Amino acid sequence: MIAGKLSRITGPVVIAKGMKGSRMYDVVRVGKEGLIGEIIKLVGDTAIIQVYEDTSGLKPGEKVVNTGKPLSVELGPGLLTSIYDGIQRPLEIIRNEVGDFIVRGVFAPPLPEKKKWEFKPVAKKGQKVEPGDVLGTVKESEIITHKILVPPNVRGVVKKIEQGKFTVNDVVAVIENEKITMKQVWPVRLPRPYKENLDPTVPLVTGQRVIDTFFPVAKGGTAAIPGGFGTGKTVTQHQLAKWSDADIIIYVGCGERGNEMTEVLVDFPELKDPKTGKPLMERTVLIANTSNMPVAAREASIYTGVTIAEYYRDMGYDVALMADSTSRWAEAMREISSRLEEMPGEEGYPAYLASRLAEFYGRAGRVVCLGSDNRIGSVTIIGAVSPPGGDLSEPVTQNTLRIVSVFWALDKKLAQRRHFPAINWLTSYSLLYEKIKHWFLENLFPDWDELRRQALKILRREEELQQIVQLVGPDALPDKERCLLEVAKMLREDFLQQNAFHEVDTYCPLQKQYYMLKTILTFYDVAMKKLEEGAPLTKIVHHPVVEEIARMKEYSDLEQIKKILKKIEEIKNEIWSE
Repeated sequence: MIAGKLSRITGPVVIAKGMKGSRMYDVVRVGKEGLIGEIIKLVGDTAIIQVYEDTSGLKPGEKVVNTGKPLSVELGPGLLTSIYDGIQRPLEIIRNEVGDFIVRGVFAPPLPEKKKWEFKPVAKKGQKVEPGDVLGTVKESEIITHKILVPPNVRGVVKKIEQGKFTVNDVVAVIENEKITMKQVWPVRLPRPYKENLDPTVPLVTGQRVIDTFFPVAKGGTAAIPGGFGTGKTVTQHQLAKWSDADIIIYVGCGERGNEMTEVLVDFPELKDPKTGKPLMERTVLIANTSNMPVAAREASIYTGVTIAEYYRDMGYDVALMADSTSRWAEAMREISSRLEEMPGEEGYPAYLASRLAEFYGRAGRVVCLGSDNRIGSVTIIGAVSPPGGDLSEPVTQNTLRIVSVFWALDKKLAQRRHFPAINWLTSYSLLYEKIKHWFLENLFPDWDELRRQALKILRREEELQQIVQLVGPDALPDKERCLLEVAKMLREDFLQQNAFHEVDTYCPLQKQYYMLKTILTFYDVAMKKLEEGAPLTKIVHHPVVEEIARMKEYSDLEQIKKILKKIEEIKNEIWSE
């Protein structure tokens, strides 16, 4: 075992001499309390270490012991419903042992080691297996069946396989001479292998109208939500975590304020899964690394989250990873880089910022998993970005935009007008829409794309007309343009605006989204026809059906919206006069 001595302490970065034989990213134990650290630079026998705990009180000369292993996470039954910190320490267990604040050097096993799980074998004795094959299953929660897989580096004939109740450390199978337990240990910086990367062609349905209809994200895609303080990043991510149709949710609170993370920790155990009616936590893993926790652990928390996500992907599940926020992660990198005295890049961020972001988002994807049954799983990464002062030209936002496929631009002006989600429909985009458009057309309605295009065209035209209105007033416009402004207002207020705290409006199924949009656009077509027939604009915009359109979002029954649509179609045949 390699052991050296501390020679210098600079905040979370410490330097140890006598570490010859160490490797990059080895985990070390620092000082008398055995603080967890990771080697991030080697020069001769000197190791530069980032420590994941508070380093106050450390002294030069204290012992540094190399464990010889990279920073890894434990993967197995018991991950779901857990709340971890950035380096996979279970916060609830630590709180029960030492109180509300994490004591330095404290350690608790990430997976429940004493709990026994019912293991049901799928493979048989004498069967030849390859990496990724399913050996057996465990009912991890009422919602999720946990598949125990052959580790990526093991193949051969099953010599022995057990059935019954076991802990995660008990041997459940023997493949050749390799003993297999229900637990895998995996280095967080190493992506888990798969057979083949597939095109992202299936949408991740979120129940948020502005996202699903206008700027959808695919399963296995990447999305960014940049926006200044108060624009609704965190609430939007909470909504996606609560309602998206992923099988597993991994929520990483990376460097956010404690009160925001508390909201997640308090809300999630109370929420019901809309698909099963069971508690949402039964398919969720929370990683809480708030702004008052050690800065170095922020950097690790992102990798911890994505490794757990890949593990469930390998079982054939669709996983959604929420990272809130990658800006705090980048700030942690900047702080450690400055303590390493590296040459700074733009705004003090390290020169490797773009490559680290690309490395992280590159772990998303829809893949054919290892194993002979060719399971398909996906990891969708949705990262919030918190640019200082809402400046989207800063390096983290710009580098993120070069990498991600979907951009949901949060607008401060919309947020100030209490329009939520405050996603700007003029500056946001989805590069994945063309790939997933066919799914909407085949599985929903053949005119979905046409309605979407027409709605976006009306909203863009409204923006152009608003500039004229500000100069000369709305009365100077012809009736058709004024009618378009009224319909654009309907689209904004009655379709795009959505109340996250309303019992019905918080989640909007795709069928309802379609009929709401069709109702508004049918009203537009009928209104234009009536104007051509000489009907007065005031009679059109003050028609009783307009009030009913405004209440559509509160209806849970689709038939009520279809009735409004039928009333609008009947207006075509009404005869109006001045």
